[in-house]
Amino acid sequence: MHRERVSENVFWFQSEVYAQVTAGVIVGPQWAVVIDTLALPEEALTMREFIEHELGVQVRYIINTHYHADHAWGNCFFPGATVIGHAKCREYLIEFGIPSLESSQKQNPALRQVKIVPPHLTFDSGEMTLRVGKKNLILSTTPGHSPDGISVLVEEDRVLFAGDAFMPLPYVVDGDADDMLASIKKIGRMGLENIIQGHGDIILRGEIDAAVKENLNYVSNIKKAVKAAGKRKNVDEYLEEITIEECGKSRVYLGGLAETLHRRNLRALHSQMHGE
Repeated sequence: MHRERVSENVFWFQSEVYAQVTAGVIVGPQWAVVIDTLALPEEALTMREFIEHELGVQVRYIINTHYHADHAWGNCFFPGATVIGHAKCREYLIEFGIPSLESSQKQNPALRQVKIVPPHLTFDSGEMTLRVGKKNLILSTTPGHSPDGISVLVEEDRVLFAGDAFMPLPYVVDGDADDMLASIKKIGRMGLENIIQGHGDIILRGEIDAAVKENLNYVSNIKKAVKAAGKRKNVDEYLEEITIEECGKSRVYLGGLAETLHRRNLRALHSQMHGE
């Protein structure tokens, strides 16, 4: 697992096992806030060990940027922590997370110790704030990747933990392309020093404008391409011919996973637009 100090008392973690998924921790004098919990038990526990033994504090709060397994299934490895998330995050973890975990546990013995812990504190609009030592955290809604998406701004440092509202390749299969465009534009207007993507590497200040433009361009391009598909009889062949490069991205992103995600985006958008 990669780990990096982003700013004073703010740390970033990145999985080497699953899709470059990320998490973070903001450390106060007596306790810490974790943002997302990575994909696998061993990684969540490694993160907890670093916080407790290297940084010398306990985790009091966990913020889930959304309900997907690679961001929220590790909640249970921080016993006693209060989990914060969108109201829909709580709803989806109960409705979808529990049966999904039960199914996954039959396939993967490593997940047998996982238990779903939905958010205890929720909000569904506007902002929520949380003070950690000298840092003010501002939680706000950024849907698009999923309806329950939120981002966490470390106000003093202008560091944004964006969750999957910002990724090397925008992914809208469980969300909405128009919501994604709105969230990316919102992030682009925030005057940030760093964007911590839900997957992939940290985006630095000098790279943000180009990354925002590239993500907006990609989502707009796949919308146009899928709209043009209409209700063609050979729609599968047509969608297959829409390359990731034509839409403004590279297939090498996310360790080569980007091509698969691009294909899923096209199929999901076609289903949403044309009701199939």
